[in-house]
Amino acid sequence: MRISPSRLTRLRQLTRWCALAALSAGLVACGGGGSDGGGAEPPAPAPAPAPPPMPAPEEQGGLRSAQFVNTLTATQVQAALADSRLGPETTAVARYGVSNYRITYTTTDKNGQRVVASGLVSVPSKATGAASPVLSYQHATIFHNDEAPSIRTEPGEPPMVLASQGYIVVSPDYVGFGSTQDLEHPYLTAEATANAVVDLLVAAQSWRWQQGVADNGQLFLAGYSEGGYATMAAHRALQGIGTHGWLTQQVVASVPGAGPYDVQFTLDELREGLPSWLRALFNPGNLSRAPESVRNEVRRLLVRQLFPDDADVTYQTLFIDRYLADDRDAIARDHSVHLGWAPQAPVYLFHGQDDRTVPYGASVSALQALRSAGAGAGAANVSLTDCTTGDRGHLGCVPEYFEFTMKRLGSLARDL
Repeated sequence: MRISPSRLTRLRQLTRWCALAALSAGLVACGGGGSDGGGAEPPAPAPAPAPPPMPAPEEQGGLRSAQFVNTLTATQVQAALADSRLGPETTAVARYGVSNYRITYTTTDKNGQRVVASGLVSVPSKATGAASPVLSYQHATIFHNDEAPSIRTEPGEPPMVLASQGYIVVSPDYVGFGSTQDLEHPYLTAEATANAVVDLLVAAQSWRWQQGVADNGQLFLAGYSEGGYATMAAHRALQGIGTHGWLTQQVVASVPGAGPYDVQFTLDELREGLPSWLRALFNPGNLSRAPESVRNEVRRLLVRQLFPDDADVTYQTLFIDRYLADDRDAIARDHSVHLGWAPQAPVYLFHGQDDRTVPYGASVSALQALRSAGAGAGAANVSLTDCTTGDRGHLGCVPEYFEFTMKRLGSLARDL
């Protein structure tokens, strides 16, 4: 919009008048619309920024569909908190009702092929036009499709609790769940995991612009266990994004909890917990030279240890095959998510020292790698907080992780 010279002069006069008035009368603002402005016109409101171009539905990050699922009241969420996985000791108080929408969008599978995945968008019931920060919540390891976020939309589930705090919560089902249950879940495969998160964030943004659901430009990421791994994978991927750089600029912080970020270390530590005769059998250096029939039998035993027989989803186990082949380079390149980047936004790690499911050292390894890569000004930009609850194991630390997440992000978030 071009401003005429005469109008520009009047605007400058008005600005000077406001400054003098504030100095002399202690005013904090100078508004227009009254008859005290000496006839000067107030500046026109700035136009809303145009949304960046969004991908077509068939392109990666493209919005395919959106379906209303349900609305939960704040009373329902609050009543469910005592029985939720967050534990009855949680200090969370549901401030808003939550409306849930199932989103389908285009992302990629383990082979880089485009697929139509699903996820959940949970919107707090605020006044029309009120903005909210966005929180990308990545769920932990699950083995049944009915536990995926877009399917299980009950009041005590983490996305509902977090949305009731005032966040717009975006939760990917991951490939292998929801609309892609017929496909293998690319477990601990970094690129496919990150794409499922980032592509849903892009598609959810398209939907929000269409529906007039306002966000305030803040983006947070959080998740525990596999969700912690997915959180770090997505944070790393967001820093390398070019097409959707606007999304990268919105990242305020991430809170990964108890994730196997260093996959090599995680598997090495889990092997150390085996009896001595089994440790020798499972030694990757030995197995890489063993007959294929032996490696297949060891692989079968490992898979049975990791995944229950009654699972109704299929897990890709490429990381196990590479571990048994002692292919450390491939594990570092395609599976671990703590290497090769220095966060530009804070990373607040959380873990319990007695964790036997995902070893605590995986977080120590991530902390050291991120700091040595030059995270921010050093230790100030990446930290590791220990679980202090009586049970410092993997499941025992879940309630404290959510308390930590809500307090940490709550201190940074606006418009809750």
